[in-house]
Amino acid sequence: MLDTLSPMAAGTLGSLAAGLMTAVGALPLLVMRTPSKQTEGMLLGFAAGVMLAASFFSLIIPGVGVLENDGAARPVAAGIMALAVLLGAMAVGLLNRFAPVDMLAIGPAGSKDLARRIWLFVFAITLHNFPEGAAVGVSFGGGDMNQGLSTALGIGIQNMPEGLAVAAAMGALGWGRRVAFGAALVSGLVEPIGGVIGAGLVAWSPALLPWGLGLAAGAMIYVVAAEIIPETRANAKDERSMAGLMIGLVGMMFLDIALG
Repeated sequence: MLDTLSPMAAGTLGSLAAGLMTAVGALPLLVMRTPSKQTEGMLLGFAAGVMLAASFFSLIIPGVGVLENDGAARPVAAGIMALAVLLGAMAVGLLNRFAPVDMLAIGPAGSKDLARRIWLFVFAITLHNFPEGAAVGVSFGGGDMNQGLSTALGIGIQNMPEGLAVAAAMGALGWGRRVAFGAALVSGLVEPIGGVIGAGLVAWSPALLPWGLGLAAGAMIYVVAAEIIPETRANAKDERSMAGLMIGLVGMMFLDIALG
């Protein structure tokens, strides 16, 4: 079905699907008990593995191929992609510096500043979803549906615990379950905005595709290294998070190579 869509439409739908996974992650707050730290760590590890494999096999390597097909020598193509990856990581790093997602952890539960910190936390999560949506949009923008799907899958999975965190934070402020679930849903709906912009830029100027792929890869690698892996290792009581990471990485690597 996706093959019949324009890259712009596919990027929009793909980023929307990834963004809606925040609401899926918040569902336990409505219908079931909150998953254990071990289960959450395993899911985050799986998402990290998918994102790492997608960064290299779906974004960086195809980006080098696009540049070579356009006449760039391999060292030049590699240099351009390396620069794009660094710029993507730097952009998310600056975002994380000015709106870190770990603000909620500051201060005891009864702190008078807790409400402010929770609102900042929700804002930070929402802000971080914008470049993630742009990464999905860029991946679809070049017309490669498998490339876009792998990126959307990785980002969508890691959005699930973020959605649960937003809903739990709103619950800590005394909001009802439905309002907390709605807040998680809204935080994820920022992603299709980024997706439309990312897909639109690549569709408008195909020469931006390798740069967009590199920026998206750098952003994803930074998120994995700076946020997901430390979080899973801090909460893990066993090696399930690393098992999830390896399963996600090898599984996505196999799909990317087998489906070409």
